[in-house]
This record gives sequence, C-alpha cells and structure tokens, in this order.
Amino acid sequence: MAYGGGFRGGDRREPREPRELFKATCSDCGKECEVPFKPTEGRPVYCRDCFRKHQPADGGRRGDRDRSRF
Repeated sequence: MAYGGGFRGGDRREPREPRELFKATCSDCGKECEVPFKPTEGRPVYCRDCFRKHQPADGGRRGDRDRSRF
C-alpha cells in the first residue's frame, strides 16, 4: 500500500515570486538593510549580522521542549 502524503520535493514546486523587501536601519549598528517585512514603529529591526547576535543559543528552535509531551 502506497503512502500518498508528505511529498515536498523541490522539483514539483511552483517557483515563488520574489519577496518584497523594505528598507530599514538596524537598531543595533545603524547599518542600512532590507527586510522581508514592513518594519513596525517602536519595534527593533536588525541587520543579518546583528540578528544572529540576538538569537538564542539553540538557534530559536523549540523542538526539544515540544518533544517532552510525547
């Protein structure tokens, strides 16, 4: 019996349209950058380098915490 679900192969996907990028200024270093979302006033925006500095040590993954329920 063949299992019919879960195929996510790259060859069959439709190509995505390019994301709209918004210009922003990094809240840490002040460097100009582009982000894939419209920045919200009062919330920090980080360039790629500063964003990495602000990520948790586990890379922001929550999988370990969720597995404890199973």
